[in-house]
Amino acid sequence: MTKVFIGGSRRVSRLNDDVKRRIDRIIEQGFPVIIGDANGADKAVQQYLQSRGYNAVEVFCSGGECRNNLGKWPVRAVDTGQARKDFSFYAAKDEQMAREASVGLMIWDGKSAGTLANAVRLVRQEKKVVIYSPPGKRFLTLKVESDWEHLMSTCGRDVQEKILRSVSGASRLPDTKQAGLL
Repeated sequence: MTKVFIGGSRRVSRLNDDVKRRIDRIIEQGFPVIIGDANGADKAVQQYLQSRGYNAVEVFCSGGECRNNLGKWPVRAVDTGQARKDFSFYAAKDEQMAREASVGLMIWDGKSAGTLANAVRLVRQEKKVVIYSPPGKRFLTLKVESDWEHLMSTCGRDVQEKILRSVSGASRLPDTKQAGLL
């Protein structure tokens, strides 16, 4: 069964109607959702899923301590192997979610390297990812390497460098063949 990794930028604290409609489609199809525990998009999506009474949700937390689990859903504690709570500490759960998901829905503020790193993790595994950018109010589907290259070209150099540091080999991605699910 299709499992959807929903994530996004910490600066995104509210979901607009476009994103809610996309999540409603996921709910209507009964797809399991995996989500992180961060403030921002993770928390906003959790609030929406809770308001809809959706139970097919699993919350992933780094180091065994959840920051947010609004629906009291099952928790997956991901061992990080480190005590320092830095980018790589929280990326451990993101990497695990990308491995377990079939597809992704990312809500991006136009700046967050972490959100795009999650998109890259999915695409590198030949999994489709849909990115919603509230500033542009548009959905972008990454299916082929040229989609990734176009998206990267719209980012500032600082964001590009941070993404490339956080996900090795991110600049060269395989084509994906997955049909549109979201």
